[in-house]
Amino acid sequence: MAIYDLVIKGGTIATASDTYEADIGIRDGRIVAVADDLSDADETIDASGKLVLPGGIEAHCHIEQESGMGIMGADDYQSGSISAVFGGNTTIVPFAAQHRGQSLREVVDIYHGRAGPKSVLITRSI
Repeated sequence: MAIYDLVIKGGTIATASDTYEADIGIRDGRIVAVADDLSDADETIDASGKLVLPGGIEAHCHIEQESGMGIMGADDYQSGSISAVFGGNTTIVPFAAQHRGQSLREVVDIYHGRAGPKSVLITRSI
């Protein structure tokens, strides 16, 4: 069994008061270590050359959402995710409109397909 569920390696950590290079060890959804050269994780993300920032969660936004009449919203995943980052959010949970006749899996796949090539935030499948 690994010590950490996730290690974020080699990034520049930015806090409210400082910036420094270090690794972050995460277990059970919580940061449990910030140190140099962490290992022994189930998953590792290479953050070399990237900023690692604390951020908010936008839990309900409308990005690249198509209405029932087929009208697409103004923000796509590139503009919406860039706006989120500039606003201090590092996680977005876009509302996924499920139209009549669509399965939930189909809707999730559509939204992941829209987000994948455009979002500046990491996208994860469910």
